[in-house]
Amino acid sequence: MPNKKREVGDREPHCSRREFLSSLLVGTAALTTGINVLARQVPRENKERKLGVALLGLGRYATGELGPALKQTKLCYLAGVVTGHPEKGEKWAAEYDLKKTNIYSYENLDRIADNKEIDIVYVVTPPGLHPEFAIRAARAGKHVISEKPMATSVADCDRMIAACKSAGVQLGIGYRLHYDPYHLEMERLGRETELGPFTKISGGFAYVMREREHRTDKKLAGGGPLMDLGIYIVHGACMATGSTPIYVKAKEEPKLNPELFNEVEETISFTLEFPHGESCEGLASFNRGANQFHLEGKKGWMDLKSAFSYRGLTVATSRGPLNYPVTNQQAAQMDAFADCVLTGRPTSVPGELGRRDIAILMAIYEAARTGKRVKVERA
Repeated sequence: MPNKKREVGDREPHCSRREFLSSLLVGTAALTTGINVLARQVPRENKERKLGVALLGLGRYATGELGPALKQTKLCYLAGVVTGHPEKGEKWAAEYDLKKTNIYSYENLDRIADNKEIDIVYVVTPPGLHPEFAIRAARAGKHVISEKPMATSVADCDRMIAACKSAGVQLGIGYRLHYDPYHLEMERLGRETELGPFTKISGGFAYVMREREHRTDKKLAGGGPLMDLGIYIVHGACMATGSTPIYVKAKEEPKLNPELFNEVEETISFTLEFPHGESCEGLASFNRGANQFHLEGKKGWMDLKSAFSYRGLTVATSRGPLNYPVTNQQAAQMDAFADCVLTGRPTSVPGELGRRDIAILMAIYEAARTGKRVKVERA
């Protein structure tokens, strides 16, 4: 059982908060595409009831993003919380008008099985704790969302997938950018021929970490910036190419702050090699600044600034800039998962997708350790 005095949410506090640049020009074709992309995110209204969500882990991400997003969702609402801090539970109960009986601790989590008001448990702890809580929630009969990265090993991903299948519940991963219009447009452009298939991709995601936290704890985080930040580049490249890399190469850069990063890498660069010759060059760091993603095809290019942020993305293509309405990524993500539960259709971000990405990250770590080109494990 984890120490209940240690509770850290999986928020990316480094993400840009720049205001949306509404003055960007947009062509008729881009506007039409934007409408089509956004239409994919609009959930159907449920006339019967909204699904109840319990947030497990009340750290910065739950507090700053998920809780507020659940005030905007159409198909689900915040019905309860699970926390290692009783005072946090009381504060959330007051702010969100929660029943005291819907406030759980890590110790009595299993009693949630008897609570018909809670349908979904969203696990927002550090990655090393995801398997335990996801499996316990599934065994309690609750559908599960696990924040990214899904776990710290492929074996733990398999355990989570198996537990949810055995319990007959859905398992989704918190890939919020699957519900962002710019990333959906990137996926569409990669799939169709307007810019040609994207064959050359590069990305960087980095910020300067100044003090120790769970992301510097190998057991809790599974690794350093590759797990926390590099996963966005890896997942984005897979979305853009519509495939999975077959080989990776990587290099861990010398540490400038070895005392702080004594358990995990500080900066890592990597190359993803895809089946049809596509490639992606990535960099993730806890001691630099970066947040961009660039894609090139035979007929054009796409460039994303503040690429992996919650809001404030600015996107240009060789055909002109894109300008979509602001989307609450987390609200769209949770509504989409609730819609899957209500309709019985599978989520587009299942556990298998999270497992794929962890297999890629593990291959990158192996490549960095050995200096060799490493083949990515397949399911």
